Amino acid sequence: MKVSRKWLQKYFNEELPEGQVFADTFTFHAFEVEEQEGDLLDLKVLPDRAGYALSHRGIAYELSATLGIPLKYDPLREPLTPLKETDKLVIETDPAYVVRHMGAIIRGVKVGPSPEWLKDALATVGQRSINNVVDILNYVLLDIGQPSGVFDLGKIQLENGVTKISIRRAKTGEKIKVLTGETYELSEDMFVFTDAVGGTLLDIAGIKGGLDSGVTESTTDIFLSVGNYDGTLIRRASQKLKLFTDASQRYQNRPSPQLCAYGMRDILALLKEIAGGEFIGAVDFYPSPKQLASVTTTRSRINGLLGSDFSQEEILNVFKRLNLITKVDGEEFTVTPPFERTDLTIPEDLAEETGRILGYDRVAPKELPAPSVSPDQARFCGIERMKDELVEQGFIEVSTQSFAKKGDILLANPLDKSRPYLRTSLEEGLTDALKKAKEYAPLILPPNRKPKLFEVGSVFPTAGEYVELCMTEVAWEGTPTHDNLNVAKLEEYGKEYEPKRYDLSPFKPFSQYPYIVRDVAIWVPNATEPVEVLNQIKQAAGELAHKVTLFDRFEKVGKTSLAYRIIFQSFDRTLTEVEVNQIMAKIGAILVDKGFEIR
Repeated sequence: MKVSRKWLQKYFNEELPEGQVFADTFTFHAFEVEEQEGDLLDLKVLPDRAGYALSHRGIAYELSATLGIPLKYDPLREPLTPLKETDKLVIETDPAYVVRHMGAIIRGVKVGPSPEWLKDALATVGQRSINNVVDILNYVLLDIGQPSGVFDLGKIQLENGVTKISIRRAKTGEKIKVLTGETYELSEDMFVFTDAVGGTLLDIAGIKGGLDSGVTESTTDIFLSVGNYDGTLIRRASQKLKLFTDASQRYQNRPSPQLCAYGMRDILALLKEIAGGEFIGAVDFYPSPKQLASVTTTRSRINGLLGSDFSQEEILNVFKRLNLITKVDGEEFTVTPPFERTDLTIPEDLAEETGRILGYDRVAPKELPAPSVSPDQARFCGIERMKDELVEQGFIEVSTQSFAKKGDILLANPLDKSRPYLRTSLEEGLTDALKKAKEYAPLILPPNRKPKLFEVGSVFPTAGEYVELCMTEVAWEGTPTHDNLNVAKLEEYGKEYEPKRYDLSPFKPFSQYPYIVRDVAIWVPNATEPVEVLNQIKQAAGELAHKVTLFDRFEKVGKTSLAYRIIFQSFDRTLTEVEVNQIMAKIGAILVDKGFEIR
């Protein structure tokens, strides 16, 4: 999430730190800083705390606890005033999707440019101003984390003077053009806002508003929507549509339904201040309000989990700084989180809060105790000895994915839809790896040598999981074969091999650009050492010669023929035939100058 130091400063009387100190405060106590540009930070807010922290208020709350400085004010601790109800608005909802929904009607608004302070606030986090009404909704989303939607009431049909909105399951094949102009085809696992009278689709619920009902400069009456929806359904719909928005990101992380009331309050206040209009009334669908349960832990439990020695007073101070209502009974803490901290549900969560606020650098390092029983490493050592033996025979080990197109066990939620099964054999992966290996063999192997691959990995047939060895060629006499590959259960192989050691060369990165192969063959005097010619070729070819190898040699009538293969490759660009031909011409000229004859 992008946060502005200038925006955060409005929450504090005390001046916030700047530069690296500001960034380090987050890095060591709250969130990783992915990017920093002046007063703008891009923070990596992980899902466990995204429900409250994807907002400037949430980040200010973190700063207050971390730095130990009080908030000037907290919008989520200020009292709420009950909203006037109206019979001019009816909202039909599907409880399978809607956790809470608040709707309001405001008439006589004046849509126009936003005031400079609002434009500047949005600009500090890279947001473009659209108009005062839309900007207010974006501001509140970024300020306290509550998404919302606004619709032109004049584009929604009435029934006896009543606006009727339906939040329902979409019908397969329904289409909607969203505010940014794209058209999306929907399916029954998605939900929409519709004009219940006219039938017009208004919004992909919780994701993106529709263009046909959007607010324009001619809008005077609006329907304001502030809701909370099933995060799993939002996530699935966003992924299926490939439509990811600020609203869907927050909904899928399940913010508290209580936040809706604060979002409605702030939007209505800003609309009155900036756009004018008359608040007609609101409706609130909230069938199952829930309070967060208290969590009980002890000082010894927290220190035992962290390996720390924090005092009772230090732990209690952390809970106070985090605004956690805490009762103390001896060593026991009973903590009631504020409504937005939906992530605090078990004692381990309280231990994590203690550790990160006080600083994990205060946890003294300790050695792990020695195991009471030595593990049986015989099978593991046998497999490793077998791998060493295969490498010595010229095999290369590969590791392929455990998913397959066909198999015995179907995954409920496969990462790759084209490979929904767990593999029952290593064949498929090793066969694919061999095809790719043949393409890149000239970069790795000597000329005219084909790649020999093997893999050791788990397979998952119905009868039960086991570890399998699969090779592209026969390595040992008696190894069972399977089609053109050799496979074996490792319970039967590998234990008879003695350990072997292999002085590894430094790692060299691979180039992402294609290579070009050229051969050069020359006649040289019989006394000529091949390595001398190879070094001359390398020197002439320069840094683009990735690899030079001798692949053929024979003698005839007092002369020796030497043939070299040169592989050209760059790490920063795709080479052209023209520049490689120029290098080959240079190589040929140097070899001729040495008295050799090009064949």
